Amino acid sequence: MASRLLSRSAAALLRCRRNLNPTHRHPLAHGAALVSLLGPSGDLPATAESTILRDSARWFSSSATAAVVEVPMTADGLSVDSIAGKGWTILPEAESDWRSHAAAVAQSIKLIKKRLKWGWILERTKQLAVVLDRPDLWDDPVFAGKVSREHGELMGKIKSVNQFEQELIEHIEMLRMAREENDNELEMETMRALADMRRSAKEKELNALLSGDNDSCSCFIEVQAGAGGTESMDWAAMVMNMYRSWAQRRGYKVTVIEEVHGEVAGIKRATIKVDGEYAFGYAKAEVGVHRLVRISPFDSGKRRHTSFAAVAVIPMLGDISTRYQIKDSDLRIERFRSGGPGGQHANTTESAVRIVHIPTGITATSQNERSQHMNKASAMAVLQSRLDQLEIARQAQMNSEHTQSLNEITWGSQIRSYVLHPYRMVKDLRTNYEVSDPDSVLEGDIDDFILNFLSSSLDEADVSA
Repeated sequence: MASRLLSRSAAALLRCRRNLNPTHRHPLAHGAALVSLLGPSGDLPATAESTILRDSARWFSSSATAAVVEVPMTADGLSVDSIAGKGWTILPEAESDWRSHAAAVAQSIKLIKKRLKWGWILERTKQLAVVLDRPDLWDDPVFAGKVSREHGELMGKIKSVNQFEQELIEHIEMLRMAREENDNELEMETMRALADMRRSAKEKELNALLSGDNDSCSCFIEVQAGAGGTESMDWAAMVMNMYRSWAQRRGYKVTVIEEVHGEVAGIKRATIKVDGEYAFGYAKAEVGVHRLVRISPFDSGKRRHTSFAAVAVIPMLGDISTRYQIKDSDLRIERFRSGGPGGQHANTTESAVRIVHIPTGITATSQNERSQHMNKASAMAVLQSRLDQLEIARQAQMNSEHTQSLNEITWGSQIRSYVLHPYRMVKDLRTNYEVSDPDSVLEGDIDDFILNFLSSSLDEADVSA
């Protein structure tokens, strides 16, 4: 059945291609494929990138851009844009209605393009193609490698969306063929494929939310207790546990870098490292001040208290060109005995490490590893990321909304309220999204808050543009 469906798909594809305007055919599918295969070149040295990318970049740069204007159409002229504009009713997925499935996928593709800033991507790709065609480009291998990587990443996004559009048109053509030939089995298989596309489109919508420069990076999450003594320290610990649970739910690796315990309960501050794809892209939505209202477990009078905890999220950058170069002579390394609730080795050796970057005054501390060497490595990683923030802001004058340090967060930047008394509710003050089950939120179920914020941020950016 699979080979039969594949052969029919190929036939449908040929029919689609015959109905394309000649100027809209795939002039350089090989070039786009090469860009996708090369992709981001990661941490390869510039000299290695030169041998891999120099000739190929010049080969596909100009003509690859032409391939992105292809508009796939059915035999009767249906395209994704025309399907989206027909106003077909979108029914639940369980309904076997091809128009409903097609309309849902087409609307998703339009939303994906909007979130990716499709017009900007196409224009930027053309600009990069012009740069790649310059004969003197590779006189500066570092710059050339950076241009090639960006071009490859953008072409990968373009190719992914174009292929998804093409797939929708092919399935519609295949359905037409099945009905013309009274092939019920093929018709049912195609309907299932359209339903699968509809589900896949939702995943792609989500991925399109995370298209920022550093969204794919791992990150550090820092939580600091606000004014209020034990109450706020206990709340800060609850917030940190919420993020640890959230990260583990998503399959991220969580490592505790620093944890300064309160005298009675909770934490004064803590830092965790969250390793995983798009960890920063999601977690950046949590930057700000989180407010708790509850009956205090530490108040014998059972009065209602309000507590605050500040959250900062720092990306772990992989591109060396944006990293702050740290000189050993600019560092002061201090060693001390680790604190905490106790344990076999606690307070017996000076294994904890604090590193101070003298020119900026920025510090990083690690005390949870088993050895001084490991604590030093962890502290250096945190310090590097904090200094990388400054470098990003200096180079690109980036908006500091998602990369501010804890010291820059003010109590006026409350983003979310968690109310446990006199009623139960968690409300995001930026989007007005709210739920009435604070327990599930504090157990790490915060994805809906994150996605609502990311979606609203894009919508606001589109309006202001």
